[in-house]
Amino acid sequence: MSTRTETRTGWTLSPALAGAVVVGVVAVIASFVMTRVEPALVGAPLLLTAAIGWDRRPRRGSAGDDIVVHASVDSEGAAHPAADGSTALAVSIRSDASQHPDALQLRLSLGGSAPVDAVLTPRTAAAISGEVPVVHSGRQRVAAVAARAIGPDAAWVGTPGDEVSVERVVRPRRAPVRSLPLPARLLGLTGQHISTRPGDGGEFRDIDLFHPGDRLRRIDWRATARAGRTGELYVRRTTATSDAAVHLVVDARDDLSAIVADWSRAFPRPAISSLDLAREAASSLAFAYAADGDRVGFDDLGESRRVLPPRAGARHRERMLREIELTTATGTTFQRVRSPRLSPGSIVYVLSTFLDDQPSTLALTWRSAGHRVIAVDVLPARDARDLTSRERLALRTIELERRLRLQQLQAGGVEMLPWEDAAAREAGLRALTAGRRRR
Repeated sequence: MSTRTETRTGWTLSPALAGAVVVGVVAVIASFVMTRVEPALVGAPLLLTAAIGWDRRPRRGSAGDDIVVHASVDSEGAAHPAADGSTALAVSIRSDASQHPDALQLRLSLGGSAPVDAVLTPRTAAAISGEVPVVHSGRQRVAAVAARAIGPDAAWVGTPGDEVSVERVVRPRRAPVRSLPLPARLLGLTGQHISTRPGDGGEFRDIDLFHPGDRLRRIDWRATARAGRTGELYVRRTTATSDAAVHLVVDARDDLSAIVADWSRAFPRPAISSLDLAREAASSLAFAYAADGDRVGFDDLGESRRVLPPRAGARHRERMLREIELTTATGTTFQRVRSPRLSPGSIVYVLSTFLDDQPSTLALTWRSAGHRVIAVDVLPARDARDLTSRERLALRTIELERRLRLQQLQAGGVEMLPWEDAAAREAGLRALTAGRRRR
């Protein structure tokens, strides 16, 4: 995977050379006014240096006085990262001009870290390689580089060129899901789940008299012979197989790191985040339900236009998994006037941190409408070691409000499912699946 760009920039006078001219002229004038030689001894070398720098300015070539900077970033492991999640990168910078620059100034941004400025020789900048650890899933910028040329003695500099970056979409880790909760009632007409209504394809239900419309192959001749009644036929009835309508609602309005001190930082340290867990949970559940032939839909609370209605099939599954991979934090706090419409008798998964009232309000609204709602907690375990006393008090207040919100959801009939802990997740899925069977 390679990304290349070509930036054509012009030469401009550096602030150092302009400052040398101004200071030199002022010093020479002060020497004449004060009739002293000391200011002239300071200003004359500066003017001489400025004159030499002006004489050594980049000459006009075939392409004018422009300089062309070629920047390329090659990521060999972009599609298939290493086992530790790192990606090998090779950054190459090359300049073409009538007079080659003495140095190149680079601004490198690797992963989600802060940009780093470096001044290198053209030969050194032509081959820069390294590895960038990939911690998060979803769309992300792996590396970015911007370059500008520096002339002889830094008297002339090139204007900053366009930034070239490499972006990639990292697939979330897919956790095994062995137990799948189902709605209280299955309303679909096809599928692999056993429903409560009579039909074809399921388990044995009972034996009943033959009615017009029953298939002849369902006649139970043994039961008919045991009844001993002439003119009456008995048929075997089975339960119908059905599918479930599953809605995955992801709250992608914010993305919180496991390190609480980094919640307000522009460049957080590498750590798992709430949106990483949300992508993993949504991808795992979508793949598991789609494998059973159920109809799965997707909705993003951070973007009202990213909605996929519940459907079945391999093409819809791949499209939905792609939408989950592209889910990014929007940072918006808007409130939806109307809750998204769902299929009748659906099971709804609300994947959120539940730090505000919108996801809990929507979950209670869907539960009051008769849907089975499962709240998936995707807030990672908090690391509060770097917090001050005031920040710890604020975190305790947030935790208390969140705990009260989760208790309100449970009181309203919404079921809870933690996702980060694998053991608790498996136990929760088994309990939710067994609860439906008991009902």
